[in-house]
Amino acid sequence: MHEIRGYCPLCISRCGAISSVEDGRLIGVRPDPEHPTGGSFCIKGRAAPELVHSERRLLHPLMRTRPKGEGDPGWRRVSWEEALSFTAERMRASADRHGAESVVFGVTTPSGTAVADAFGWIHRLAHAFGSPNVLFATENCNWHKDFGSALTFGSNIGVPDFEHTGCMLFWGFNPSTSWPAFAREAAQARRRGARLIVVDPRRVGLAASADQWLAVRPGTDGILALSIAGELIEHGWYDAQFIARWSNGPLLVRADNGRFVRTDGDALMVWDSGRQRPLAYDPTSGRYPDGPPARAALFGDRVVRERGHPVQCRPAFQCLAERCAEYPPARAAALCGLPEDQIRETARLLQTSGPVSFFHWAGICQQADATQTGRAIGLLHALTGDFGASGGNRRFAAPPLNDIMGLDLLPPDQIGKTLGRAERPLGPPARGWVTSRDFARAVLDVEPYPVRGLLSFGANPLLTKPNTPTLVPALRTLDFHVHADLFLNPTADEADLVLPVASPWERDGLAAGFQLGERGSAWLQYRQAVLPPMGESRSDTAIVFALAERLGLGDRFFDGDQRAGMRHQIAPTGISLEELERHPEGVLLPLATEDRSYRRHGFATPTRRLELYSEALLDVGQSPLPAFEIDRLPVSDPYPLRLTTGKSPYYCHSQHHALPALRGKLPEPLVELDPELAERAGISEGDWVRIQSAVGSMRARARITAGIAANTLCAQYGWWESCPELGLPDYAIDRFNYNALIDDARFDPASGSNAMRGYPCSIALDGPSPTAVTTLGGSS
Repeated sequence: MHEIRGYCPLCISRCGAISSVEDGRLIGVRPDPEHPTGGSFCIKGRAAPELVHSERRLLHPLMRTRPKGEGDPGWRRVSWEEALSFTAERMRASADRHGAESVVFGVTTPSGTAVADAFGWIHRLAHAFGSPNVLFATENCNWHKDFGSALTFGSNIGVPDFEHTGCMLFWGFNPSTSWPAFAREAAQARRRGARLIVVDPRRVGLAASADQWLAVRPGTDGILALSIAGELIEHGWYDAQFIARWSNGPLLVRADNGRFVRTDGDALMVWDSGRQRPLAYDPTSGRYPDGPPARAALFGDRVVRERGHPVQCRPAFQCLAERCAEYPPARAAALCGLPEDQIRETARLLQTSGPVSFFHWAGICQQADATQTGRAIGLLHALTGDFGASGGNRRFAAPPLNDIMGLDLLPPDQIGKTLGRAERPLGPPARGWVTSRDFARAVLDVEPYPVRGLLSFGANPLLTKPNTPTLVPALRTLDFHVHADLFLNPTADEADLVLPVASPWERDGLAAGFQLGERGSAWLQYRQAVLPPMGESRSDTAIVFALAERLGLGDRFFDGDQRAGMRHQIAPTGISLEELERHPEGVLLPLATEDRSYRRHGFATPTRRLELYSEALLDVGQSPLPAFEIDRLPVSDPYPLRLTTGKSPYYCHSQHHALPALRGKLPEPLVELDPELAERAGISEGDWVRIQSAVGSMRARARITAGIAANTLCAQYGWWESCPELGLPDYAIDRFNYNALIDDARFDPASGSNAMRGYPCSIALDGPSPTAVTTLGGSS
């Protein structure tokens, strides 16, 4: 038996792992206790041998022989030569006729799958080919913490400094199922005495031991954040020195048009309460040309002269305070479904238990007001003054890599053609990421131009994205659709050609930083394959490199030499590939993180300050301060409940349902509801129920729990596969698909994020399922 050190690549946690191989088979994967993330390991990682050796895996390229929409695709085995020629020829033909933008490149999430090994290379192929369009679910996943947060911080939100934090605020984020290494560090911080606040409709994971669990009504998170912030402001429980010196809170805002007051030289203005006069502030340099104010005012209506004309104005911080004051605890409690006193107690806990760190994720980004909700939570944290500080949120130094995404390879005029760019210039299209909705519109309506081809790696939008009625017709209308994956899935069934992908234990990977404390973030690791690829499967990266050669783009891909590509990636670290190979456990680089780096560099925002007030949003017709339409998704007599969802610890998105070790734990889809609601509806534990919305319905087994917000349903998504080893049938997507409940018409105007949390719905008993089985094991 051989044991090989590496890390589990199945999700963003990247837990340090040791793989055991015997007689050419992977027989076990266990945590590596010496790795920065090795103290954690989930059941999905332990089930890796079943994944690698599954009889369902794709092992050869397959070509469709029957028309789309007529059932069985009639897959025919073809050679790699034929598969690559088919793909390259159709890509070239589409580009010649309609432009390179007519080919969309799809990719699944690197946070919840192993595509991270090839994520950058897939983008590089798109950009080298000339297409700005990558179909990627970032708007419903990581956008608001990693990119939309730049509207406030000029960067991503960073990660909690668990070692020194005094209070952790987890909002719409349950690391116990989505990031095990995070959950372990948070638990250790708790043992050191750190306080914990969890905002989540469900009392799961760490929420069970939180000092405050706020069971917020799904979709009202932004209102709650403003209310808590309002309490901090009203009582003076905020870092006024930080706000005055390092935020744009002192900048004067015109009362008539909401823009910053400007001087003749286009500088901005603050009111100096010490000298009782306005002072110019230069956002380009981040300095005051006439010297800093003795005391920058954060409150006070005033009249100043702008280019010779008097204008009424007030500080941006006062505008924020007034917005927060619209949601006093009594009003917010009624809207959010919480006790009024809990809002006040949470504000007090933040004030007394610092330094404060925070994190939010999918629970926030899957809302109709996701950008403003993320902004509201970010502004709440900004009031503590702990962003970038020890114990707050840090952006720990990570091993430097050369960027391989290849955006510089894209012709300058192409990025402006990204689907959705005109509607969402501050959102994902600014980086070339498009939504299923915009993709389908371009295919079917030729708006804003024709899209005729799709080359997709691992994505399964029919199971993981909201109900887009035009998506299946669009997939069937394409001139060509090529899908690369480990397994067939409902989206792959619509393809013309499927390509077999090697499992992550059969290919190499690279992790530059593990996003966990100073040590973990400075860790560089080359994960080596522990088995040869099964059948004729190839890594995503190998497929990309082979296609690049066929398309005449080999010079952009190191002439087909993948090792040369990796050497290029790691060159800035000063560590050779050979050295990484000699240290499969990883290498700790001598990196240090600067405390409060903004003191030297400022923030990477238009004002060079943390932006409480965003003129960038105002410029595109949106509110510069968090603003919410309370009745945007109103409940009604037919649909009086709110819907939400969450990851199961046994599955990730639509993956893994056919693995016996996991399916035995959770054989059927569940929906959680509280005991009072169950009694009103006449529902008992384990009953088959039907969840209904104005859009569609799904079936699930009832699970009754007190650990969920009142009048809220939490249903599971991603169900479709059978598990023959356990005698478990398919859960057909037309009957068990959570996303069929959610329309694709209501979405965040800045990012395109869908309203997958907070959607109005109802629940009722349903008849026995013809595919019902007895629950075999634990539940989620």
